[in-house]
Amino acid sequence: MSKNTTPAVRPFFHEQTGTWSYLVTHQGHAAIIDPVLDYDAPSATTSTHSVEAIISAARDSGAKVDWILETHAHADHLSAAPTVKAALGGEIVIGEGIRRVQTHFKPVFALSPDFPCDGSQFDRLLADGDSLPLGELRIEAIATPGHTNDSLSYHIGDALFVGDTLFMPDGGSARCDFPGGSAALLYQSIQKLYQLPDDTRVFVCHDYAPGGRPVACETSIGEQKRSNIHLNTGVSEAEFVERRTARDKTLGMPNLILPSIQINIRAGRFPEADVEGHRYLTLPLNRF
Repeated sequence: MSKNTTPAVRPFFHEQTGTWSYLVTHQGHAAIIDPVLDYDAPSATTSTHSVEAIISAARDSGAKVDWILETHAHADHLSAAPTVKAALGGEIVIGEGIRRVQTHFKPVFALSPDFPCDGSQFDRLLADGDSLPLGELRIEAIATPGHTNDSLSYHIGDALFVGDTLFMPDGGSARCDFPGGSAALLYQSIQKLYQLPDDTRVFVCHDYAPGGRPVACETSIGEQKRSNIHLNTGVSEAEFVERRTARDKTLGMPNLILPSIQINIRAGRFPEADVEGHRYLTLPLNRF
């Protein structure tokens, strides 16, 4: 009998940030990918309403949550990884490039001198080619820098979770103008993904419904190669870099980048509380 290489994938859409999170299960084991914490910017208030739906689904599945996988330190939403871990267990995982992201942003946000830039806030750091078990399957880490230094894609059986590296074909690709970003690196990262079989299921982290179509989360490697508006098989590296760089110059800052980065480089945890139990984020002026 052949090995079942098809994990069950259940998507969850966070409308406020256009983010897809996933519950991935196989043979009684589960991974949760890119969970989102609700955040009201005017009041600086957080809540767990959205992620509770994922937690409930994981419990109903009966699967043991082994891993909470971050595709990168997101700049557009706050991670709910600690909420998931407190409720279900599991280790919080991210790419080893998080060290470079932390090193860059530590002075930007005037973090404490003793803030470690070694990724120790996370339970596990993965390098390109590392893997983790999920039932009889392996979660294979594919380093996909270009959007950020720490970007990872997770290949699980016939499914691929690409973070911001690729959007749906009519949405294109990730921006490359963040610190550590590189359109040339992103081109190379996407070419690496395009070496996977055409029928590989591709699950994106964001969809903004271009043209007013319904939001979507799943495509395939073959569809991306044929019709991705930024990088299909007919686009050269030079063409991609030129188009991506020009487009990035037209983009504004993500709405939640300032709170998101400060939380997400801490693996989703809040800053230490003061003597009265209050926690604060930093608002750097004229730094971006």
